[in-house]
Formats: sequence, C-alpha cells, structure tokens
Amino acid sequence: MEIILHSVIHALEDSVRMLPFLYLAYLLIEWLERHHGERIERALAGGGRWGFAPGALLGCVPQCGFSAVASNLYASRVITPGTLLAVFLATSDEAIPLLAAEPGQWPSLLALLVLKVLFAMGAGFVLDVPLRRFLPKSLYGGYSGSSEEIDCHEEHEPHSGIWLAALRHTLEIFAFILIFSFAIGLIFELMGEENVAAAFTGLGIFQPMVAALLGLVPNCAASVLLTQLYVEGVISFGSLFGGLCAGAGIGLAVLWRVNRSVKQNLFMTGLLWAVGAVCGIVLQFLPL
Repeated sequence: MEIILHSVIHALEDSVRMLPFLYLAYLLIEWLERHHGERIERALAGGGRWGFAPGALLGCVPQCGFSAVASNLYASRVITPGTLLAVFLATSDEAIPLLAAEPGQWPSLLALLVLKVLFAMGAGFVLDVPLRRFLPKSLYGGYSGSSEEIDCHEEHEPHSGIWLAALRHTLEIFAFILIFSFAIGLIFELMGEENVAAAFTGLGIFQPMVAALLGLVPNCAASVLLTQLYVEGVISFGSLFGGLCAGAGIGLAVLWRVNRSVKQNLFMTGLLWAVGAVCGIVLQFLPL
C-alpha cells in the first residue's frame, strides 16, 4: 500500500506541474486549427508530385486531424503516397505539447521537429521519385491530379469555444499522463529503476523497432506513453523518434477506412513501421 501511495503522489507531482504549459500549448493548437486549418489543407492538396515537402512541414503542426485529412486526400487521388508518408512521419500527435510542457525537454523537442521534417522529406522524396518507377500502380496509388468528393473534416471535433475546447483536450491528455505516470512509477518501485532501465537497454537495436510497433496504434495514448517513457529515461531519443515517426495519430485508422485498396493500406502501414524503426536505429548511434 505504501508503494502504491508513493507512486500516486509522484505521478500527481509530475503531472500537475505540467498543466499550465499543457493548456497554453493546446490553446495555440486550437487557434491554429480553427483559423488556419483550411489554408493548411489547401497547401497540402496543392503540392502535386512535390507535395512531400509541404506535407513534412504541415505534418509537424501538432494536430492529428491533418493526418486524417491527408488520408482522405490520398484515397481521393489528390496527393501522392510520398506526401501521405511525409505527413504521417512528421505527425507527432500529443508529443509536441507534452514536451513543450517540460522546459527541460525543449532541446529534445527542437531536435525532434527538425529531424522529423528532414526524415519525412527524405522518405517522401524516395517514395515519389526513384521508387515510383519500380512500384506497380496498384501498390503505389494516389495522385491523379483531380479530386472526388472529399470530406476532410469528418474527424475534427465539433467547434465549441476555443478556451473550453483547449481545456477539455488538456484534461483528457492529463488523465492519460496521470495513468501512465502512475503505471511507470509503480513498475519502477516494484522492479527497481535500474532493472527496468536495464531491461529496455537490453533490447539494444530492437528498442526502436518495438517503439515503432507501439507507435502504429492509432490513438493518442501511444504518443503519450512513448513521451512519458522518454521523459522518465526508460527509452532513448532514438526509440522515441522511431515510435513517433510510426505514430500517425488517427490518420492510419482513417486510411484503412476510406481507401479501398487493402494492398496499398498494408504497404503504407508496413512502410511507416519500417521507416520509423530504421530512423530510430540510426539515431541510436548519434549523441542525442
């Protein structure tokens, strides 16, 4: 009982101090999405065969709704597979506001954003330029230069007051943070921090691969868990990066729902995991 109580107190202490930063971050996100959301969507749709460049930049906007938009545009043949991959890889879902809420993690946040844009652009370019010549059309899919009926906004939450919407989102993510912080703290208490760290370190090169598998879960809980594990020092920056690259928020779930080709969906899902795992492994060898 004493261990459980200590874990609860530790989780509350770590989580509550994040609330002001977290609320301000979500207030900014709500403002961006409401006042510039349609402009961002038009920029994404207008990128053509070089859309992976704006896709990588726009995907970094901390709003998983844009990955859902990209899935709809891809299914309607408005954007290329490289653009979709770039958006998915650049999407970090809840990780950006969570790291922004921890001033000590701001250098990691900057590195995460810069590297995500670079890797997303690189992967999108490779898929759309050299690989396009070798991939069959049935597998490649995407981009015919015209759009069918697209409903890009179906996954966005209803418009309420910006202050209330930001507060609701903050409290929802705060609940996740509290639960995961408690669970991680309890594991540390029961198993010992050194043993837990050793178990993850023992995964070696496989750690980013496992993190990338976790990132494929189409839910913000995955990015929250990965970020908490990184902040607690359980996983490396490379593993965090690999998991967040593979984590496209709800975009992957939307892709499977709106795109008719199972072959293309399997290809994109496998590619997303592979690129995330490889990127994470590469960063394991860098002093980050």
